[in-house]
This record gives sequence, structure tokens and C-alpha cells, in this order.
Amino acid sequence: MNIDGSVAVVTGAGSGIGRAIAAGLASAGASVVAGDIDAASAAETAAMFGGASVAADASSTDGIAALLEAARRTFGPVDIYVANAGITGEPGLGDDEAAWDRIIDINLRAHIRAAKAVVPEWIKRGGGHFVAVASAAGLLTQLGAAPYSVTKHAAVGFAEWLAITYGDKGIGVSCVCPMGVNTPLLQGMSESPDQEIRVAGAAVTSAGTVLDPDAVATLVVQAIADGTFLVLPHPEVLTMYRQKGADYERWIAGMRRYKSTLS
Repeated sequence: MNIDGSVAVVTGAGSGIGRAIAAGLASAGASVVAGDIDAASAAETAAMFGGASVAADASSTDGIAALLEAARRTFGPVDIYVANAGITGEPGLGDDEAAWDRIIDINLRAHIRAAKAVVPEWIKRGGGHFVAVASAAGLLTQLGAAPYSVTKHAAVGFAEWLAITYGDKGIGVSCVCPMGVNTPLLQGMSESPDQEIRVAGAAVTSAGTVLDPDAVATLVVQAIADGTFLVLPHPEVLTMYRQKGADYERWIAGMRRYKSTLS
């Protein structure tokens, strides 16, 4: 995709990876709508590059519609949609059913609902690009937090399905699977009063280098331009993923041992 002159929507753009991707796309010549549930944070991001901001819940159909309408009204039809908004959810099995519903809505259904809103239009126009910001947890797992691990696996699966189903119709899909990135989300895990959440944070920070969001954004922008599906800011994740597939029993046993060193 030619990013220069395109129109992009980025969710969860008020901070972290979302803010960095929004700025990166703007630097590459895109007109960007920064969406976030926090109006002030979204506006702060948009002010960095002269974009537009929308306070919206990116997990709801109404919120997605508001983002797309703001983009059309301000810049024109959307060419790139970055589904970045996400939460960590509860530790362990997650005792609260409402909390499970919430993380499924934000980490997964937000992607599904956004794709349902943009893909039909992109098919008619002959192109578009969907970015699913998932996690290395979607290829491996997330110690200490079943809801996060499950929803990130599902986000990767949905991105794969989109790429397979619509790739021959001019629609690009990129799936971003980083490990540790210096964001408020990771900081919140590391500083949580809950032991299991801290274990989850430690599993991330001890597995590899904690990157700055700008480093991830650079790779995402390049992936959109090149039409690359899998974006691995931490290349070692591919080795881990191959080891997992090569011997699942050994990998699970190894993950148990790794968890015991963090508890």
C-alpha cells in the first residue's frame, strides 16, 4: 500500500504503541484519526502531527462508526485501520464473567466489528489494509493471565482468517506480535498489587528486550507498505514459536519450569 496520501484510523492511540503508530503513519504521509476512549489523550496524540481525534470505545459498533465517520468527514474514506486498543484483563482464570466479556470485546470483537465495517467498502474500492495489534502471547502464551492469552490467540487467528479470505481481493492484513514494549499496559502489569499479574509482567520483561513503542511503530509502518502479514518486533519469538510447534509437550514442560522461576 502507498501510505502517502492515505487515510488511517488508529485505535488506542492515546499512548504507547497506538500513539507511536499514529505518529509513524502521519510521518509517512497519511492523514490520521487518533481514537481513544480517553478524549484528552487522543487529542494530545492528534496534536503531535495535525491529525484528528475522536473519543470512542473501539470495541463497540457505535464507537467504530464514529471513528470511520470522523475520518470520512475530515479526510475521506479510510484506507488503513489499526486495531490496537487492548487491555490485560484479570489474572488467573478470571473469576468475573463480565470481565471476560469485556476483554473479549476489547481484544477480539473490536477487530471483528471493525473488519465488518471496513472490509465490504474495501472490496468495492479494490484495496485497504487492516492491522491487528496482538501480542507474542497470541503465538506463545501469557503466564498468569488466561483472558489475555486467550484473546490474543483469537486475535491472531482472526487476522490469519482475514488475510486468507481477502488477500486476493486487494486487502492487506498485518498481525503485530511483540513481547515487552515500554507502555502503560506493561508498566501496570509490573506494578500491580496482584501477584499473578506481576508474574505475568515479569514473564514479559525477562523474556527479551523491552522495546520503545517507536521501534514497533517503524516495523508496522513498513509492514503496511510492504504488505507483510506477521510483524515480530522481537525476532526471537519466531524461534520460540517453532520450538513450540516442533515439540508441544516439551514446550509446555519448559513453560512450567519458567513459571516456577518467576513465582
